[in-house]
Amino acid sequence: LLVKKLMDINFSIIILIILSPLMLIISLLIKLTSKGPVIYKQPRVGLRGRQFNLYKFRTMIQDADQIRKKLESQNEMDGPVFKIKDDPRVTRIGKILRKTGLDELPQLINVLKGEMSLIGPRPPLQEETKQYKRWQLRRLSVKPGLSCFWQIVPERNSVKFEKWMEMDLAYIDNWSPRLDFIILIKTIKTVFQRTGL
Repeated sequence: LLVKKLMDINFSIIILIILSPLMLIISLLIKLTSKGPVIYKQPRVGLRGRQFNLYKFRTMIQDADQIRKKLESQNEMDGPVFKIKDDPRVTRIGKILRKTGLDELPQLINVLKGEMSLIGPRPPLQEETKQYKRWQLRRLSVKPGLSCFWQIVPERNSVKFEKWMEMDLAYIDNWSPRLDFIILIKTIKTVFQRTGL
């Protein structure tokens, strides 16, 4: 766990330093092309059910959370997760950020704050965890991550919810620093190949 923590801190600082010019450009593009804050904060559930604010580059229009209620019937994911392939709330810049996964970069701050890890199950919404089956709650036994098995699977949005949960538990049961490093390298590859959707 100490190795994992050191890996989280060191890699996060290095990535933030290297990508800071890109993050500045992304911030300017978001600010110049749509109304609203650059950084979107959303309450998520972390280790052992603790809540924290997850940071992302804003990829949607303002009031997107309120509009979601009108789009519930168009949800393309099974289980408690909500996703639409051509979500009308996503901005033009937002589509590019989501495709590449660059919208997740501000979560490096969550990692430095100790709320997240570089690698681990993605942090769910509170309302999603309320619908979890008992065996699925075990994914909250580790810190949530910026990337995971599901994140690096091609066409990940077509993965069934229960399969996604099984992948997270497989990660927990087989965790090692080597596995984290492999997922991290594959995550970088996914960003460059733009297979995030």
